[in-house]
Amino acid sequence: MMIETLVSTEAQELLYQLTALLEQELRCQPKASGLRLIEAAHDNGLRMTARLRDFEVKDLLSLTQFFGFHAETFSLAVNFLDRFLSKMKVQPKHIGCVGLSCFYLAVKATEEERNVPLATDLIRISQYRFTVSDMMRMEKIVLEKLSWKVKATTAFQFLQLYHSLIHENLSCERKKYLNFERLETQLKACHCRIMFSKAKPSVLALSIMALEIEEQKLLELTEALEFLQLHSKINNRELTFWKELVLKCLTEYSSSKCSKPNVQKLKWIVSGRTARQLKHSYYRITHLPTIPETTS
Repeated sequence: MMIETLVSTEAQELLYQLTALLEQELRCQPKASGLRLIEAAHDNGLRMTARLRDFEVKDLLSLTQFFGFHAETFSLAVNFLDRFLSKMKVQPKHIGCVGLSCFYLAVKATEEERNVPLATDLIRISQYRFTVSDMMRMEKIVLEKLSWKVKATTAFQFLQLYHSLIHENLSCERKKYLNFERLETQLKACHCRIMFSKAKPSVLALSIMALEIEEQKLLELTEALEFLQLHSKINNRELTFWKELVLKCLTEYSSSKCSKPNVQKLKWIVSGRTARQLKHSYYRITHLPTIPETTS
């Protein structure tokens, strides 16, 4: 029972964190009107489109996998990118520089300093043609347009909290059925579609969580989930709307229709000479993020 669990000090602390996140949630989100403009734009090579944005985000996901960065870093990079794109008219030729600048800002904000790559290496591995000074200039523009607010609330933070709170309600032998790595990968897949940036981060996170609970038939979590929905002030219509979209996205993602991030391409770029020049610490390649099966 969720109510019993909430007596524990740890759960109280998590709920306190959740309340704080919910209060800050709307402060640093992309402009919905700006995102709709991108979605409506035609692919004429002159304007930013949803396809170009999604393609860029998939590239950033490849880099996240390549460097072994946290999902939180990726989620924050997507927040920066969409906030910038929803405010500014970005020409397609500049999307690479904008995307990588947002990614680098997110890396510096969340990763440990010793794991932060040099800008030159990041550009080289991404195979972009711009220089470090181009990227530094772009970083400054991005920061100004984000009003220097780099502590945004992301769907990843909500997913982490919801998982911690709900996990408590499972018996030891059933905890393995609610796998955080699997939820994290599902969130990454959603981030690769611009439409999910129009959802409130809490709603996106709870939709992913609710679908997974249904998928794994964890009926004992129904009450706990309803409690979180109530606490997060998310109505049924909104939750159902986004759950349907998430389900559609994940179904396509796990079928071959959806292009998964191309880590193979990155592995190939880092050939002998480059690898020797790179600091050993960030020559860590992880595998493609296929959604892990849960242990049956």
